[in-house]
Amino acid sequence: MATVDTVYVDPSALRASYVHDHRSRGFCGWRAKTRGALPVTLFGRAELVNGIALAMFRKDIGEEAGRAALADLAQDFEDGRLFLTDLLWRLALERAADLSQAHTPRLGTRSLDVLHVASAQVLGCKRFVSYDERQLALAKAAGLRVLRPEWKRSRGSASARGFNRAWPGTPGLSWP
Repeated sequence: MATVDTVYVDPSALRASYVHDHRSRGFCGWRAKTRGALPVTLFGRAELVNGIALAMFRKDIGEEAGRAALADLAQDFEDGRLFLTDLLWRLALERAADLSQAHTPRLGTRSLDVLHVASAQVLGCKRFVSYDERQLALAKAAGLRVLRPEWKRSRGSASARGFNRAWPGTPGLSWP
């Protein structure tokens, strides 16, 4: 079973644990097989909270589901499934500028995506989880192992039934 001590999860990928969409099943399946607390920067937490609030604004989820998602997020920090990690911002921003100069002309990566890859490097992460193709290409070019958790139904594989977010035994969401 893998651990998360050297993995950086882009907040838009982590959002699949709180705002259920086509990526949620794959992300939750990956998370169920991965032990430990996921590191989240303050910047990542802000982006995640905004992503949930934006889903409410766009009517992807209702107000009640949005409040529940934000409460689940807070509970995950409290219970130690996620932890806030410090980031040396000067170093991360310098690294982001270097990555941008070296790779954005070829890959077309956005500033925030570059900043997340740079953050992963500054934190010493070896793996990077995302669903954004350009961001994954940048992470790979920067020397990180990339992961894009997908749901694959196979004989003997764990079902996503019973996962409300990404942790086994949590009652709730049932997948078709």
